[in-house]
Amino acid sequence: MEGTRTAHPMAALATLWRLALLGLVFVLGVWANASGTLSAMMLYREDISFLTLQHLELVAISGAIAIVTGIPIGILLARRSLGLFGPLLAQIINLGTTIPTLAILALAMTVLGLGAPPAIFGLAVLTLLPIVLNTVAGLRAVPPALVEAARGMGMTNRQILFQVELPNALFVIAAGIRTALAINVGTVPLAFLIGGGGLGELIFTGIDLMDTGLLLAGAIPTALLAVGVDLVVGQLQFWLVPRGVNPLR
Repeated sequence: MEGTRTAHPMAALATLWRLALLGLVFVLGVWANASGTLSAMMLYREDISFLTLQHLELVAISGAIAIVTGIPIGILLARRSLGLFGPLLAQIINLGTTIPTLAILALAMTVLGLGAPPAIFGLAVLTLLPIVLNTVAGLRAVPPALVEAARGMGMTNRQILFQVELPNALFVIAAGIRTALAINVGTVPLAFLIGGGGLGELIFTGIDLMDTGLLLAGAIPTALLAVGVDLVVGQLQFWLVPRGVNPLR
C-alpha cells in the first residue's frame, strides 16, 4: 500500500510534466505563426525534412553504440571484477565527459577524418557516462537479500545477473538511457562542424548569414526532437519496466 501511495504522486507529476511540455509547444507554435517565423521556416521545409532524418540517424547509431557498450561496462564496474583496472576505466569514462564537446569531435576528426564516423564516435563517447553510472547505481541498489536468496536456490552468477539483478536495476538503467539520448539529441548539431550533417547545418548557416528564419529552422526542430525523444523513451520506460520495480506504476 505504501508503494502504491508513493507511485501515484510520481505518476501524477510525470503526467503534469508531459502536459506542461505539450502546452509549451502549443504556445510556441502560436507565437511562431503570429510573428511570421513559421512562414520563414517553411521556406526551408525540404531541408528540414532531409536534415531531421540525418539528425535522427546520428542519434540512433551513436545512442545504440553507447547503450551496447555502456551497459556491459557498468556491469563490470558494479561487480568489481576488473580489480585495479576498474577505477582506471571509470576515470577514462569520466574524462570523456570533462573534455569539451568540440574538442572530442576535433580529436575524432583527426583520426577518422571528416563526415559521419567521427561524429558518431564523439557522440557515443559523450552519451556513455549516464548509461554507465546508472547501470552501476542500479545494480548496486539491488537488495543483497535477493542475491543471497537466488544463490541459495542454486542459481549461477550468470542466472543471478540476468534473472535477478538486471530486472531489478532496469528502471534506473532506463533512466540513464533517457538522459543519455536527451544529451545526444542536443549535441548532434555540433556534428555539422566536422561534416557529420544534421540540423546543425541550418543553425550554423543561419548564424553565419544572420538569417533568423534559417537559424530557427534548425533550432526549433532540434528542440522538438529533444522533447519528442524524451517523451518516447519515457513512455517506453513506463510501460516496459515491470510494475514491481517501476515506481511510476
